[in-house]
Amino acid sequence: MSRRRRSRRNVADTVCRASSFSKPRMARFNEIGTATIPGNGTRLRLLQRNDEFSIKIAGAPGELMNSRLHGSEDALATLACERLSHLPAPRILIGGLGMGFTLAAALSATGDQAQVTVAELVPEVETWNRGPLGAAAGYPLDDPRAAVHIGDVAELLRQGDGNWDAILLDVDNGPEGLTRKENNWIYSPEGIAAAQKSLSNDGILAYWSAGPEQAFTERLRRAGFSVEPVVVRALRPGKGARHTIWLAW
Repeated sequence: MSRRRRSRRNVADTVCRASSFSKPRMARFNEIGTATIPGNGTRLRLLQRNDEFSIKIAGAPGELMNSRLHGSEDALATLACERLSHLPAPRILIGGLGMGFTLAAALSATGDQAQVTVAELVPEVETWNRGPLGAAAGYPLDDPRAAVHIGDVAELLRQGDGNWDAILLDVDNGPEGLTRKENNWIYSPEGIAAAQKSLSNDGILAYWSAGPEQAFTERLRRAGFSVEPVVVRALRPGKGARHTIWLAW
């Protein structure tokens, strides 16, 4: 009797130990930075778990960005830069630094004479990208071809100087602003017209969005652009959520 009781207890202990080994605890995200979006007071949180980073809006569900899901941010640059291969020294404007993946992809897709300026509204985001977060995209801000404009990309678009060979815009969740209502201007007829004036002859305009919107496609066409909406995946080809990139020329 006593041996059978020991046997049952030993079996149970073994199962328990095996279960604990098969289901290791996942490390928790730790907050390593905060920032406030100028103008509206929305607070951003930068979180890290091992080599994974996440940016969230404080008090809101979900996340704005994750360092493991950047396939569509890469595609924003690579799809546009494919059309610049004939230019030895393209000038590229990126709206939104984020985690640096679009900047890194643009630098990888262009030659030594390229100039890539990224406009970032939140100063702390640049600081994050020069610190631990920069490792995620390979510290693209260290590239001498890269420059940062701290401020709203709309400021540069309103100049309408016609000097940009490509303008890549990823400043919000899509044509309907999520993080800042002022971002709606970039997707408005006025914002599109300003971007159009900022492009060089045969320049390319590209917008990132979390999803499709036929009304925005038509808005670009009414502005005189030829438009190609492209569905891309967040993780890698065939994997992850479907995002939309509009290419307009």
